Amino acid sequence: STVAANVSAALASMGLVVMQLGCDPKSDSTRNLTGGKNIPTVLDLMRDMGDVELSDIVYKSSTGVFCLESGGPVPGVGCAGRGIITAFEKLEELKAYEYYKPDVIFYDVLGDVVCGGFAMPIRGGYADEVVIVTSGEMMSL
Repeated sequence: STVAANVSAALASMGLVVMQLGCDPKSDSTRNLTGGKNIPTVLDLMRDMGDVELSDIVYKSSTGVFCLESGGPVPGVGCAGRGIITAFEKLEELKAYEYYKPDVIFYDVLGDVVCGGFAMPIRGGYADEVVIVTSGEMMSL
């Protein structure tokens, strides 16, 4: 998430329109872009409000990056991978990509993938390339 946020901010500073979508139920992918604050997730807002608009789920950071967090199901209930699919479907329904016209989109997917739902950026044709970032630290292994 730190690498994704730094690259997002760097590309935005070069004038590109950048969107970063956190695909981890912890919802912490964009925290470094939003001044350390967690933003409401797509799934939480859908649960609370029912219908949502783009302005409810997309937050523009001070660096100019459009930030979203997919979120996850209520702990112990449901499938986190299915939550990501739901968030992607909502973005399509709201025509987020047509509205913001991002040059680059980062789908920050957690490293300990346990189901196919987390492969949605690739399976659904949302991503052209995949970059795997890791380190020798115990947490990343």
